[in-house]
Amino acid sequence: MTQHTKVVAITGASSGIGAATARRLAADGHRVLLGARRTDRLEQLAEEITKEGGTAAFRRLDVTDGADMQAFVDAAHAEFGRIDVLVGNAGVMPLSPLEATRTDEWDRMIDVNLRGVLHGIAAALPVMREQGGGHFVHLASVGAYEVSPTAAVYCATKFAVRALSEGLRQESAGDIRVTLVSPGVTESELADSISDPEAREAMKTYRAVALPASAVADAIAYALAQPPQVDVNEIVVRPTASAQ
Repeated sequence: MTQHTKVVAITGASSGIGAATARRLAADGHRVLLGARRTDRLEQLAEEITKEGGTAAFRRLDVTDGADMQAFVDAAHAEFGRIDVLVGNAGVMPLSPLEATRTDEWDRMIDVNLRGVLHGIAAALPVMREQGGGHFVHLASVGAYEVSPTAAVYCATKFAVRALSEGLRQESAGDIRVTLVSPGVTESELADSISDPEAREAMKTYRAVALPASAVADAIAYALAQPPQVDVNEIVVRPTASAQ
């Protein structure tokens, strides 16, 4: 399959799936713009990619800030002349039972996991329309298809991202491709944000078998590599040993 070089902007690129995706896509010849709040990690990753022969730039990004997301998309366009793909990967997962009423954590999940994706669409869709095409890749979760205790709000945000992605696909048929990638348990720092003791302990058991982040990056690379007339809409990736 012919690999066409694309400009790919990645949110949440400082670790986990975002960083693995940046490495994989840069290795495939794509030019990547890395976005996250931890610029020290972005700088290190961009240097690694450049040393390996890839092309990478970075910019501090808070996806909960619509203006910051717009500046991020504008930076991709200014640096590389266009933006072909926006990978909406930034996410948080501070799990807790609803009765704990950790409303600040609920708001944070809504702001990052859902509103961050909306900000990405608002910023990049007009640019992609004007240039005649583009591709949104949204990272959801198996939690976009099923709900488990302590994960109600997290799953709600991922169900919403799934619905949002399908709506975007239907409205954009013809020039904009939309891919939802839903990983099962994956090696990442997501669980580090869990402050509830019981949920944190349960997650240790749940995460005993996990995908490497590179496996999810491979799925994203597959979707990007398809010819223009092929739109890979949903990919669910789980560890072989996982029943959930």
